[in-house]
Amino acid sequence: MISIIILTKNEEKDLEKCLQSLVWADDVHVLDSGSTDKTIKIAENFGANVSFNAFESFGKQRNFALENLHIKNDWILFLDADEVVTPQFEQEVKQSVLMAPPETAGFYCCWKMMLEERWLKYCDNFPKWQFRLLKKGRANFTDFGHGQKEGHVSGKIGYIKEPYLHYSFSKGWTQWISRHNKYSTLEAIARIDNRPPIKNIFSKNTSVRNPALKSWLSDLPGWPLLRFLQAYIINMGFLEGVPGLIYCINMSYYEFLVQIKMRELKRKRRIINQVSSASKVFRFPKVEA
Repeated sequence: MISIIILTKNEEKDLEKCLQSLVWADDVHVLDSGSTDKTIKIAENFGANVSFNAFESFGKQRNFALENLHIKNDWILFLDADEVVTPQFEQEVKQSVLMAPPETAGFYCCWKMMLEERWLKYCDNFPKWQFRLLKKGRANFTDFGHGQKEGHVSGKIGYIKEPYLHYSFSKGWTQWISRHNKYSTLEAIARIDNRPPIKNIFSKNTSVRNPALKSWLSDLPGWPLLRFLQAYIINMGFLEGVPGLIYCINMSYYEFLVQIKMRELKRKRRIINQVSSASKVFRFPKVEA
C-alpha cells in the first residue's frame, strides 16, 4: 500500500529504531549517500532495498529517489533515519490514503520533537508541517533553506494530523551544533535570495507562514532573543523543564548564526558590487604602439 524512502549517511545509531517501526511496510528503500559505518548492513539486515546517490541537497536527493528507485506502491512516505513511526501514525496514514479523493496529490505530516524522551510540544511550536507523503507521479520537491518543501504538485495536499516521533538530538549536542552550523549557512542564503513574499506571513497554512515569518524577522537586531522569548515564555516552553530550556537556547543560537551569516553575506556582496561598479567606471587608457 505504501512505500517508504529513508535518506541516510552514517545513521547506524538511529536507523535500526526507525526500521523497527516499519515492519508493517512491504517496500522500504534506503537511499544512502556514502556511509562508512554500519548503516548499510543494518538496512540489509532488515530487508530494505539499498541504493546510492551522492548527496547535493535534500530536495535533489528526494527527487532522485522518486525518479530512479523501483518503487512498488502508488503512495510514498519519506522519513529520516532519526524518525520513528508510531502505530497511531501508521493507522492514520493507511486510512488517509485509502480515503483520499482522486485529486489528492499528497499530505503534510507533523512530528513530535523528542529530547531526553520528552515531547517538546510547546518549545517546538507543535504542529509544524512538512510535505512527506505523496502519490507517485503527482508531486516532487524543491530545495528551501537547509531542507526542502513541495515543488511541482498536481492536485491538492491534505494533512496527517497524527504525528510521528523525531529524535533530532539522538547523536548528541556536538553533532547537532556542527550540523546546524552548516544548515545556518544554507538558511542564510535562502532567506536573502528566496525570501517569501510578505503576504505569506498572513497565510493560514503554517508551512507557508512560518518560513515567511523567519525570513522577514531575521532583519530585526534582536530576533534571536525574541525567538527564545517566543518559545520559552509565550509558548510556555518553561513547562518542559530543563530539556525545554536547552532546546530554546539552542534554537535561539541557531537563529543568531543565521542572522550573522546573512549580515556577512550581504556585506560581501556589497563589496563585490562596489568593486564591480568601480571597475566599470575606471578604464585604463589605450597605449598605442
